Amino acid sequence: MKANYKFSNLCGTVYRQGNIVFTPDGSSVLSPVGNRVSVFDLVNNKSRTFPFENRHNISAIALSPDANILVSVDEEGRALLVNFKRGTTLHHFNFKKPVEDIQFSPDGKFIAVTHGPHVQVWKTPNHLLREFAPFVLHRTYTGHHDDVLSIRWSADSRFFLTTSRDMTARLFTLDPLEGYRPKTFTGHRDIILRANFSSDQKSIYTVSRDGAVFEWCQKPSERSAEDDSDEEMPSDNEPIGPDAIALTRWGIAKRHYFNQAHTKVTSCTFHPSSNLLVVGFSSGVFGLWELPDFVNIHTLSISQERISSCAISPSGEWLAFGAKKLGQLLVWEWQSESYVLKQQGHYFDMNTLSYSADGQNVATGGDDGKVKVWNTTSGFCFVTFSEHTAAVSTVEFAKQGQVLFSASLDGTVRGYDLIRYRNFRTFTSPTPVQFSALAVDPSGEVVAAGSTDSFEVFMWSVQTGKLLDVLTGHEAPISCLAFSPTGNILVSGSWDESVRLWSVFGRSRQVDPFMLGSEVLAVAFRPDGRELAVSTLNGQIAFWDTEKYKQTSLIEGRKDVSGGRKQDDRVTAANSASGKAFNSLAYTADGSCLIGGGNSKYVAIYDAREGVMVKKFQISENLSLDGTEEYLDSRKVGEAEIDDRGDESELEDRLDTTLPGAKNGDMSKRKYRPEARTKCVRFSPTGRSWAAASTDGLLIYSLDDAITFDPFDLTVDLTPSSILATLQRKEYLKALVMAFRLNEKPLIQRAYESVPPSDINLLARELPVFYVSAMLKFVAGHMESSVHMEFDLLWVRALLLAHGRYLRDRSTEFASVFRGLQRGISDFQTAIAKTSDENTSTLTYLVDQAKLR
Repeated sequence: MKANYKFSNLCGTVYRQGNIVFTPDGSSVLSPVGNRVSVFDLVNNKSRTFPFENRHNISAIALSPDANILVSVDEEGRALLVNFKRGTTLHHFNFKKPVEDIQFSPDGKFIAVTHGPHVQVWKTPNHLLREFAPFVLHRTYTGHHDDVLSIRWSADSRFFLTTSRDMTARLFTLDPLEGYRPKTFTGHRDIILRANFSSDQKSIYTVSRDGAVFEWCQKPSERSAEDDSDEEMPSDNEPIGPDAIALTRWGIAKRHYFNQAHTKVTSCTFHPSSNLLVVGFSSGVFGLWELPDFVNIHTLSISQERISSCAISPSGEWLAFGAKKLGQLLVWEWQSESYVLKQQGHYFDMNTLSYSADGQNVATGGDDGKVKVWNTTSGFCFVTFSEHTAAVSTVEFAKQGQVLFSASLDGTVRGYDLIRYRNFRTFTSPTPVQFSALAVDPSGEVVAAGSTDSFEVFMWSVQTGKLLDVLTGHEAPISCLAFSPTGNILVSGSWDESVRLWSVFGRSRQVDPFMLGSEVLAVAFRPDGRELAVSTLNGQIAFWDTEKYKQTSLIEGRKDVSGGRKQDDRVTAANSASGKAFNSLAYTADGSCLIGGGNSKYVAIYDAREGVMVKKFQISENLSLDGTEEYLDSRKVGEAEIDDRGDESELEDRLDTTLPGAKNGDMSKRKYRPEARTKCVRFSPTGRSWAAASTDGLLIYSLDDAITFDPFDLTVDLTPSSILATLQRKEYLKALVMAFRLNEKPLIQRAYESVPPSDINLLARELPVFYVSAMLKFVAGHMESSVHMEFDLLWVRALLLAHGRYLRDRSTEFASVFRGLQRGISDFQTAIAKTSDENTSTLTYLVDQAKLR
């Protein structure tokens, strides 16, 4: 089995903190998710997450006007210079202080960065050249007496406005101007959040946290002594030329107030060409005002928590909002008053996940009591079920049909219909218990759940909803359940150091206990049902033969899954007892490998037959999470338990309402940092990807076939040039076999697409059986991104007709290939149906016109 899995996408989180940015064409929005950056394509309805990681959570991002360079800065001031189109890191740089805002100049030549009470302007590096020191400092600007909060450039890139916590705004020139001193704008009674130029650059608008908007224009050249009014009208003899902004004598022309009771302004942005001011408040309300008349276009409540960031698209049509506490990302079209995008991750930890039978959807359950279903292709959540009133412990798809089951600590097991999006069945026990494990039999007619209170396993009928049986025998809470793929055996694991095999459908009602040396945490059946993998608290994975009822092998995984050292640990990571066991196990579709994850930053893949580790993945390098560092900095050990909430700007963020010593629950309020851990791992049914429910969200890793050189029948005369020469001679079968032997995807694709459609049936019949599996696997992967629908379907039909008996006899071995084909065909069907529906009226019109003729 190949283990070249690469990070593919992050689905479970859409926004964490920092600023939201639109791309210059306005079709996509960039959102910081922890220490990564996600891109949401609003036109094609897709999302992707860049593979690069910052050292800490990202606090500010900026995209160049030509969309070539992305700069992401973390909480410590460390920045990454990234090629946006390729997603590759070009350079690491340290600004050495936390950065509040970073902005590219409109001409793209300079980058302005806040640096405490100062502002630094750097020359934009070249994204096409690899330089040793690409960041060159242009100038440092001083004058503010407290931290600078925002920077806004003028349209000609010669001036910029800054706002600060010292309740002033300042106007700086990029290059020194003779006789010019930076202008200071005072008069606000609270922190100024944003200052902006108008489209004609004859007015400046400043917005403060207390809800005041000041309009600044040129002072009149002559003032009468008796004119004591604060509101001043601009004069006619205004400065002209490129330095007009600097030569203008600015004064307050108008004062406006939002008049939102008991709220403060938390974010705002301005669109100069349409004179629209977008403001987000601490109450979750946003407003849209037109300047300079200060006309309120509309006000809408979009969240229950304060809006942390807002942005407006270059065309001025779409507004994007991010709510830090709830993890919400919203894109609103203000003219039609409709949502373009509305996404929210789990409020607390993500506990569990499950793949659908075709691998297209992933269901997740969290501590917030919600069950969410995500599309693996688009990366978006398309339905959320919130019927549970406590944490969801397990979710499981039925093997057949569009049915999803979930178990919760509220004492219910619920069944959801994914066609009508409703909760069609609720299962409860005779006495209230908390359910910690769930299993669904292969037929989808029986569901079982294990409890933590009564140590019993309950079984219900899905069709009738009635309780079928209660299995007793365990002496401690039940941690895991699993049905055999054959459907006749139910396995339960418990903290009483035993695994029990229940013959639930047989007349004998046989129970076979397996005793282990430690508490059982997870169990997993091999796809053929003949082997059982059991993870225990001492870090071991034991393999049992379910037919002979004996242990066949053992893997010592303590050192493989051992994570980093937490800040409050008194011993090193190597000597710590916590986090050295697998909480979740899953087999690959062919049963050759086993994946495991636990309360650490590592996920390991083992060869099930040899018992050796194939590869180990580190799910996060985010130092903002606890447990990602192997060794702690001794200079910071003494500060581990200091509550840094006093540094927050908002009063409600400084208040501590949690119970003493509480570490779980409300992550935004607890005193301890979230830990890097994996609560659940699952392989996709197609075998081409696996997912992990982690602290960062739902991480998806996929096979990276493009860069792997993995020949399996290499000879001296087998070269890319010889394959191309064979193609030119129109020896398609020979070229195809040679490409599979060399196993380079671009060559296979070229040979595959060179085959004439009329020859497909002949080539499929003549293709050696040895290459049938590889051919089907390639076609399944090709269908995911190909536009040649009919060509791919012809190949699938020809291969299945020519080698159907061979494939049927080895259906278990090729299960992942079949699922990949099923997924590709389903995608084709959906695309064709959508195209047909969109063109129904046109086709009807053409048919009617043909009849008239």
